[in-house]
Amino acid sequence: MKLDADLQAIQEVRSLLQEAGQAQKLLEKMTQSQIDDIVAAMARAAEAEAVRLAEMAVEETGYGKVADKTAKNLFVARNVYESMKDMKTVGIVRKDDERKVWEVAQPVGVVAAIIPSTNPTSTVMFKCMIALKARNAIVISPHPSALRCSQEAAKAMRLAAEKAGAPAGLIHCLSKPSVEASNELMRHKRTDVILATGGTAMVKAAYSSGKPAYGVGPGNVPVYVHHSANLSRAVSLILQSKTFDYGTICASEQAIVADASIKPQLVEELKRQGAYFLDEEQKRKVGSILTIGKGLNPKVVGRSPQVIAEMAGFTVPPEARVLIAEETGVGHEYPFSVEKLSPVLALYTVKDWLEGCSRCMELLELGGLGHTLGIHCENESVIEAFGLEKPASRIVVNSGTTFGGIGATTGITPSFTLGCGSFGNNITSDNIGPQHLLNIKRVAFGIREMDIAPAAAQAVERTMEKLQPEASGNPGISREDVLQIVRSVLSELQLEAR
Repeated sequence: MKLDADLQAIQEVRSLLQEAGQAQKLLEKMTQSQIDDIVAAMARAAEAEAVRLAEMAVEETGYGKVADKTAKNLFVARNVYESMKDMKTVGIVRKDDERKVWEVAQPVGVVAAIIPSTNPTSTVMFKCMIALKARNAIVISPHPSALRCSQEAAKAMRLAAEKAGAPAGLIHCLSKPSVEASNELMRHKRTDVILATGGTAMVKAAYSSGKPAYGVGPGNVPVYVHHSANLSRAVSLILQSKTFDYGTICASEQAIVADASIKPQLVEELKRQGAYFLDEEQKRKVGSILTIGKGLNPKVVGRSPQVIAEMAGFTVPPEARVLIAEETGVGHEYPFSVEKLSPVLALYTVKDWLEGCSRCMELLELGGLGHTLGIHCENESVIEAFGLEKPASRIVVNSGTTFGGIGATTGITPSFTLGCGSFGNNITSDNIGPQHLLNIKRVAFGIREMDIAPAAAQAVERTMEKLQPEASGNPGISREDVLQIVRSVLSELQLEAR
């Protein structure tokens, strides 16, 4: 009897989880040196396959640029690897001699990884590397539109790991991805933790699965340009960041919020560096294709300015790097104010940094709470105000938010999974790494005695004060007599306990 496609997909999930669980038990017994050799081999494979996998991703999905997807893959192979290569993830990972506490790392088990179509190969390799660094197995659910390139990325990681001594069966990628398969993967008893990168619906499904889950929220990232900013440098960084892989990283800028006093110079600099400003008719046409209902139109994601303009019914010069529309409103009825994941920006004008704060808050609340905020400014007090007040987990200062948010140009942990904290209904505001895929046990030595008797006696004294008899009434047994009895009993109990 032939199974239906959805039943076949569910059976595949169950079989792969069982195999992954068995392999993970073997990996768990390996030494730190063995684990580090395996992860180093995976990083070398990620570097060697960076171009080929980037080409596959662009060809299969139609999103982004080969050169930039190559850079993403190399970011995993180099930056992510460098940040975690010396991390202890086996045995006693930390000793606090003063407090006499040992911290012991234990893997969580089997990781279920949900992969987006926008960054398919880099995210697969990233999640495989951090999972195995923490001695976990991983089962990957790719986006259907990026199935082949995701499978190839997983295969590259699997072959490199096994060649370096890892047990077979640690890394799997579903061959029949579907909503039903992803739900089975996330809910199955053999899944121990979920790493969910994808749309809002998928992340909500991860959090409602009943399993521990690291999800990420949308990134409707505003960038505020203060009048003290170095405009030429700010524009260069914003455009480099926004146009990288045609805006497919969720930490990329979605709206520029600029002081009115510098707007003429800012607009001139944007045009000089390749920005194309839409007129009112062009703005209406592009706005009509950016969204479908309250959601982003997937057909514009990761496309060039020229393709987007053509879709909207007009042409722009080949040198145009980004499309910009001046905007005054925020909300779903203003399509330029939402997350666009393409080289399209909104430009808002404000009178000062206080109004800039308010506008940035509106944009974050529309669809980017807890994610990322950018600011270009040389006034430290203004930077501090933005950092203290904004509900964003990453405040990127004088750098492109794409690169600053993932930790490429800032001191933040390099990562392709960016938590949004409770602001964005996520469990963490961290950039995710191997440390999030470990259970840390604590071996704690006794360093002091618990002095119970004096505290108990004091409590009795306070109680007796409340029970002090009226001066005119029958005093009965005295307060001192009761205290003496209590002290005697406590003393006997203390001797018995010894």
